[in-house]
This record gives sequence, structure tokens and C-alpha cells, in this order.
Amino acid sequence: MNLPIYLDFQATTPVDQRVLDAMLPYFSATFGNAASRSHSFGWAAEEAVGRARKQIADLIGASPKEIVFTSGSTEGINLALKGAAEMYAAKGKHIITTQVEHKAVLDTCKRLEQEGYEVTYLKPDKTGRVSAEVVEEALRDDTILVALLWASNEIGTINPVREIGKLCHERGVLLFTDATQAVGKLPVDVESDNIDLLCLSAHKIYGPKGVGALFVRRRNPRVRLVAQMDGGGHERGMRSGTLNVPGIVGLGAACNICQEDFQKDLDHGRGLRDRFEKQIFEALDHVYINGDPENRLPQASNISFAYVEGESLIMGFADIAVSSGSACTSASLEPSHVLRACDVGDELAHSSIRFSFGRLTSAEEVDHAAAQVIEAVKRLRELSPLYEMVQEGIDLSTINWSGH
Repeated sequence: MNLPIYLDFQATTPVDQRVLDAMLPYFSATFGNAASRSHSFGWAAEEAVGRARKQIADLIGASPKEIVFTSGSTEGINLALKGAAEMYAAKGKHIITTQVEHKAVLDTCKRLEQEGYEVTYLKPDKTGRVSAEVVEEALRDDTILVALLWASNEIGTINPVREIGKLCHERGVLLFTDATQAVGKLPVDVESDNIDLLCLSAHKIYGPKGVGALFVRRRNPRVRLVAQMDGGGHERGMRSGTLNVPGIVGLGAACNICQEDFQKDLDHGRGLRDRFEKQIFEALDHVYINGDPENRLPQASNISFAYVEGESLIMGFADIAVSSGSACTSASLEPSHVLRACDVGDELAHSSIRFSFGRLTSAEEVDHAAAQVIEAVKRLRELSPLYEMVQEGIDLSTINWSGH
């Protein structure tokens, strides 16, 4: 067992050795530009890109022609939301999203609001889930797009994407889903799930950082986007720029491995998560799972440890790498916007830790991590007067803390 132990796979993943092996030739030996049509170097690169496009499409049930390469999900989100908003502005300027989206969606929606669009931010239930009924109530005649997280990057809760997609299609509204956490971990089929736009990122599925893809539906309906980056007309005019051939090859290989190892990875991740949670809940009281205990990503666990401050707890782990919320906003001292939207109080929100388990995580590592967490929580609670009072049976809600 190597220390430190990495349990933050929802933030990023290591590149799988099989992915790296597929990428290496395209850095030096086969280094051509995929847009160079006049010689064999370009043809070889173009062929590799085409193969990767098919591997990605096969994983999500799409056509290779519906895959647009990006630098990752943040770019894909910007292209999908801004591109669709501009293209369909004549039909309407109303967009629906949720309060528990990734900041890339929320910040893009804020930008669209500044440009005259109206955005409805749906509140989830206490598990972080947004139902089709809630979406239906928010739909209007001028609604052009619904942007919905497939699976939460913080708490792992899975939304009923297929039902919401069916509803959107019946009403002539586009559905975009941020599937960054879902692809490779859940069954995804853009046809049966009624998806019009979907983004994914390689580094969440054991591929390289800095490359991703956007699915753009070509029929029933044909989705059109206004390009957000001009020059060269690459990717059918939707995303100009020289293609990152090694990265794209890596993304394709990662998707292919996800498809081949899907059930094995799912069972492995769920088994480790359940093993970890069993030890935590047997050893500690006043601990709570955030999100939907049943309807969540199989390898994800977001737990609040009452009467302990989350950052202090993380500092107490000598050799475990975890995060206290979304990795993209972990520098913020504000409680997680996701937990707040789920009506988790600030105290519990500040005590939440996100654990996630990966393809190469071992049972031995999980047991070591669980023991460290339990020890750290007990040590910090010994210093907590609040925990002591609760142990003595005092109801903290009855105390007048102001002294008046």
C-alpha cells in the first residue's frame, strides 16, 4: 500500500496505463495535424481522431458525426449553453437549470442573464434530486433549453434524466446534460435518454486532462449551435482550433475501456464505498450521508461529521487525499452551494467530506482510510464542548447562546 491514499476520484483520475500506451505514439512518431489533408502524417492523425470519435460515440449511444471535441466539460458547457441560447433566441430567451449545477453551468447562466436571457433556477429536494414534475411546472412557451446535471459532482445524486428528456422533447425544448460524472459510471444512451446536448471530460474517466467532448444531436431534432470560437472552421464550424490528437486518442481509449470494464468498475467502486461507509457508521454517531443514499453514483460518498469542522478534519488526515466539496471551488470558505440547496444547515455543510473510490483503489487502502477518519473524528470531538453537551443529553436547540 502506497501512501498517501487518493480518495478524490470525482475531482480527477490518474491516466490509465492502457490510455497512456495508446497516446504515446501521437506525441512524436505520428505527430501530424489532423487537418493536414495533403500527406500521410495528416491522414494518420485524422484516422486516429476518427477512431476516437467512434469510441466516444459508442459509449454514449451516439453517431461519431455528433461528437465535437473540446478542451473539457467547462468549454463544452459554454459552447452548449451560449451556442444554443444565441441560435434559438428568436424562439425565446428562457432557460431552466437547477441550484445544484456545477459552477461552470451556474456562471454561464449568470453571463446569459447579463445578456438579456431569463434563467429559472430549480430547487432540488433534500437529496439533491430534481423531478420531472418540478421541471414541467417551470416550462414556458418561451423556454428554449433545460440544463440539468446528470449526477452531482459533490454528492453523487442522480437525476431522472430520461423522464425529463422525454418531457422536454414533447414540449419542443432542448435538454443539455452535464454528464461529466455520469459517463463511464452509469449507463448512458443519448437516444433512449432523450438527450440533445451532453458534455464529458477525459480526466474523470482515467484519460488525460485538457480534452473533452460535446454531443450535439443531428436529427429529431437537429441541434444547431452558434460557435463561440472562430477561426478555421474545425469540428463542423462549431469549435475551431487545431485538434489535440494525443489527448483525443486518450479520450477515445478511456471511453473504450469504460465500455469494456463497465460492470467490473461499477461493482468494484460500489463494493469499496459500502465497505468504507459500514466502518464509519459502525464506529461513529452523528454522521450523515448527503444526497440520495439509494440513487447516487456507485463509487461516491459525501458524509457530514457533526460537531467537527470539515477543514480541520481534512488537516487531521495524515495520508488521505479527499475534498470538502467540489474541487473547482474548494478554495472557498463558503458552505457548499449544493448542500445549501438541499437544506443542509451551515454547521453540517461545513463538516462534510467527499470521498470517492477508483479503479485501482484497494480494500486495504479503504480500511486504512476509514481507520484514520474514525480516529481523527474522535480526536476532534474530544475537543468539542458541543459534542460533550450532546453526549450528556442536552438539546442544543434549546440553549440561548446570546446570554440574554
